Amino acid sequence: MTLIEKAAPSHEISKRLRYSVTRAEGHDVPCVCVTAATSIATNDTAPDSGPNIATMFEAIADAQPDAPALIHGSIRRSWSEFDRRCDGVAETLLSCGLQRQDKVAEYLRSCPEYVEALFACFKAGLVPVNTNYRYLDGELESLWTNADVVAVVFGNEFSEVCNRLRHSLPRIRTWLWVGSADEQCPKWALPWEDAAAFGGGRVEAPWGRSGDDLLLMYTGGTTGMPKGVMWPQRELVGALEQTRKSRLPPASEAGPPPPPVHLPGAPLMHGTGQFNAINNLLAGGSVVTTPSRSFDPAEVLGAIDANRVTTMSIVGDVFARPIVDCLAAHPGRWDLSSLQVVVSSGVMWSVDVKAALMAHMPGVRLVDSLGSSEAIGMASSFTSSTVLSPTARFTAAAHTQVIDDDGSEIVAGSGMAGRVALSGFMPSGYYKDPQATAKTFVVVGGVRRSLPGDWATVASDGTIEFLGRGSQCINTGGEKVFPEEVEEILKLHPGVFDAAVIGMPDERFGQSILALVQLRLDATASQTELITHVRKHVAAYKSPRRIVIVPSLGRAANGKLDYQFLNRLASSAVPS
Repeated sequence: MTLIEKAAPSHEISKRLRYSVTRAEGHDVPCVCVTAATSIATNDTAPDSGPNIATMFEAIADAQPDAPALIHGSIRRSWSEFDRRCDGVAETLLSCGLQRQDKVAEYLRSCPEYVEALFACFKAGLVPVNTNYRYLDGELESLWTNADVVAVVFGNEFSEVCNRLRHSLPRIRTWLWVGSADEQCPKWALPWEDAAAFGGGRVEAPWGRSGDDLLLMYTGGTTGMPKGVMWPQRELVGALEQTRKSRLPPASEAGPPPPPVHLPGAPLMHGTGQFNAINNLLAGGSVVTTPSRSFDPAEVLGAIDANRVTTMSIVGDVFARPIVDCLAAHPGRWDLSSLQVVVSSGVMWSVDVKAALMAHMPGVRLVDSLGSSEAIGMASSFTSSTVLSPTARFTAAAHTQVIDDDGSEIVAGSGMAGRVALSGFMPSGYYKDPQATAKTFVVVGGVRRSLPGDWATVASDGTIEFLGRGSQCINTGGEKVFPEEVEEILKLHPGVFDAAVIGMPDERFGQSILALVQLRLDATASQTELITHVRKHVAAYKSPRRIVIVPSLGRAANGKLDYQFLNRLASSAVPS
């Protein structure tokens, strides 16, 4: 029997609980028993170091216990139920022996349990770790090893994968299974509902809570192995609050606006979906998730209608185009009058797609945000019924600059390109990767800045003109070409649904430009036609020398391109 003590918060006298871990009959994982011990006062909580998300969520639950927090199909959970279930999960994790800032992987599609796992980790002083549910065994093993994961919350559909990995990941001793009543929990796992039902009140671990407690957000790894971005909660709260103030409607004379009802169109496993969900919960709102296994525009529009959704987050054209097509195919089918804000981050959002969306939603405000897992809210642009913002042009946030290699600010209107740098609220670095941390988080002029690799110029009016991610920049004959610029021009062609541009080895120019193009259904376009189209808009050196038509670009669930996959695809399509 293992005994783990949990001390009460320092601001009150309460019972100390002693958790005894035993073996459940027929299972080889711990189950939980609780016995009361002596009433004491303790002072072993962490010192105040800024906002802690668990404490903020608990205050919201106390203030509005009956308000909705999580909505998923027919499931509706109030803030008090949300809070209570997370207490049960937090106690279960502590009972299984997890220690301060231990890592808990979330291997789930978007669902209420995903958000509950976040809150439970925050309550217990543990670190949630996002996990891409598209990863294969080797990728999962690499990610969970790098993150030092000791517990995994997984969906029933991933039971076989987790069972295979259990033996190669002995460090992971706690597996929490999320499934339905007609599905069978593996004998080596604990049912989520049993954990959520367990507990006897608010949970705070012996080590207390801190604004320095982490959230680990692993990047997609499109240019190498994923890296874990370490977000202290105080920094994350500060960054999110700054963006929320610019997106939600201001208070009126009649009082503040009602809490937002948010639908994360992007998966919760990625930064756009997860950060926006947390942000709207911090505003006292609710999060709506859809049951489908993949993005279904009709289901999303139906959820907006049924739940009176006020805000939605997406990832650029890859989400917006299917929504536009669905609205065009079913005019008047859904009541979208509740929707106030649609925010996009992570990839390009084309001006023509914005315009098409506004035609169906004239009262909605579109927010195009330039940011990443390493830098939230660097710049933004706004589109409304009266203002249509151009593609890839943004207004810089207060703490954003475009700087050259020497750290000097790019002069507006100079035409010079530089890296977008953000100061203020930011991550502490990459987990266990000091070299990458030193490269991305740098001190310039005595100020610590995040430089995630985005390149831009500054127009004469001070707006930022985004060029692309430097890691994908193509050097052809000494000229720099940013793939995003050419991709957006290709997508302006009426027959093109999606496009990706990469650099291929070239003996004469170092690299030549190749475009992979996904055509619209039943559309046709020749290589010559598409190349001519590009040359009407940009210099000839930026035009692809070759275009390959493909059935799909294989974008990830967050809408981003996997350039390693695209290079393999191009190599197989182009003879050497």
